[in-house]
Amino acid sequence: MIHTTHTLRVRYAETDPMKYVYYGNYATYFEVARVELFRELGMPYNEIEDRGIWLPVSQFSIKYLKPALYDQNLEIHTFIKKIPGVRIDFEYEIYNDSKEKITEAKTTLFFLDSKKNKVIICPDFLMELIEKNWKD
Repeated sequence: MIHTTHTLRVRYAETDPMKYVYYGNYATYFEVARVELFRELGMPYNEIEDRGIWLPVSQFSIKYLKPALYDQNLEIHTFIKKIPGVRIDFEYEIYNDSKEKITEAKTTLFFLDSKKNKVIICPDFLMELIEKNWKD
């Protein structure tokens, strides 16, 4: 398993009139967390793209347990719990300032050769990075 944590503060522009994070912003939060996961593993996301690999999202599911609020510091825990094939699954848990879990989510992305526009299995350079950082 791979697990990373990224912290961000909820900005006013990300909230609705109740000061709750607008539901559409969670997808952005998860994208930021995925990019940071790859950076922590040792490969910035732009380097993956520079090597000709795109990672489009094919599925996104979310369960809101409590609202995230304006000016809260959120901890986004990101997990890869199984070795990827043509798809890679990310699971997320968001915790608020009080360390309460407020959100659970999952995204599935697939590996796409950007030049051929074809789905491929996880490229060797990414698989090596994932296996090197894998913890049981």
